[in-house]
Amino acid sequence: MIKLLPLTTLLLLGGCSWFSWLPFVDGDKDSRSEKRREEGKASELVKFDAEIKIKRLWRSKVGEGLGRKYLTLTPVVVADQVIAADAYGLVESHDRFSGKRLWQVRIGAVESGFFDFGLWDRKDPSFVTGGVGAGGGMALLGTSGGEVVAIGIADGNERWRANVGSEVLVAPVVAEDLVFVQTIDGRLLALEEETGEVRWSFDNQVPILTLRGTSKPVVADGAVYTGFASGKVSAVRADNGQPIWEHRIMLPEGRSELDRMVDVDGTPLVVGGAIYAGSFQGRLKSLRRADGSPLWETEMSTYHDLAEGYGQLYVVDADDHVTAIDLESSDEAWKQTDLFKRKLTSPVAFSNYVLVGDEEGYLHVLAQSDGRFLARKRIDADGLRSAIVVSDSVVYIVGNSGSLTALELLTE
Repeated sequence: MIKLLPLTTLLLLGGCSWFSWLPFVDGDKDSRSEKRREEGKASELVKFDAEIKIKRLWRSKVGEGLGRKYLTLTPVVVADQVIAADAYGLVESHDRFSGKRLWQVRIGAVESGFFDFGLWDRKDPSFVTGGVGAGGGMALLGTSGGEVVAIGIADGNERWRANVGSEVLVAPVVAEDLVFVQTIDGRLLALEEETGEVRWSFDNQVPILTLRGTSKPVVADGAVYTGFASGKVSAVRADNGQPIWEHRIMLPEGRSELDRMVDVDGTPLVVGGAIYAGSFQGRLKSLRRADGSPLWETEMSTYHDLAEGYGQLYVVDADDHVTAIDLESSDEAWKQTDLFKRKLTSPVAFSNYVLVGDEEGYLHVLAQSDGRFLARKRIDADGLRSAIVVSDSVVYIVGNSGSLTALELLTE
């Protein structure tokens, strides 16, 4: 069965904003912004008085970047290292305080004729599609060829390489002495941490048409929680893959396959006794971890990871509105609409801030209290897609060009 995943994703994520470069000159800035919204074009950046300063601590370059496919290769911080990868097989470790490169390794090379499943792939032969995960002294990456590669964090030497049969679009997760991997064909697998051998596999049926993305598994208290393109969230036992419960976030609706897409691509968020998940063209729900029964739900379309802070859930929806929702009641605390159609990254919350990046390479800092803009800085002219990572109040970002930047937020 053939899927038009890359093209479908670009059409969905891009929409009419692909044509936002076309000029218009009528009206003042507010009326122009409103017109852009009505036409489905990305919002222009609004002016505001910055309340904090974004300071760059260091900047480096990792390979050739993320290429032209819709890839999100998030860096990972382990002890005193930050490990990042490009889409063409290069993996690097940097000292997270100074940015000095500690080691560099290639997990594979681009091969002529290897990618033969579409015009887009032939133009851009990138193959590292899932990463970077870490645990057990290893950094782990997934590839478009269905491999999971484990390399030692101390030296970059390859530990093992496992074939999981299908493309891996998210970072593998290490917990319970296992490596959990989700593949694009709807399978959740557990690999032995020491060898990469498959211990168990949990399968979920994949619809005809899906977004190009998968949920990242979350492991807590002996259970693995993850979402699927079918619109379901499932909980399975970490040790043997036996199902505990499943809950459908959204039923497919509509006549066309496009209308019926309800992917749960964001990483489920576990907070206390609840798990939060959202679906594309569907709903955002809070579920009881013990049995998957719903606690509340609200209409919202999202394919991003969720963030939490101040007793609130932070969501980037399909229109790139950033919304804060009360964790207990589902009441909307605030909504920031001035980043409409700017193709935002998943949000991250820390201290008093909510951080998102956009396709033009800007980092936006919002206040958790009311969503107002606190600061903005352009990080990478090629844009930002990968999730932002925060460790000990230092912000690490991989840009689409391959830039690896460490930042600090300072009060004015």
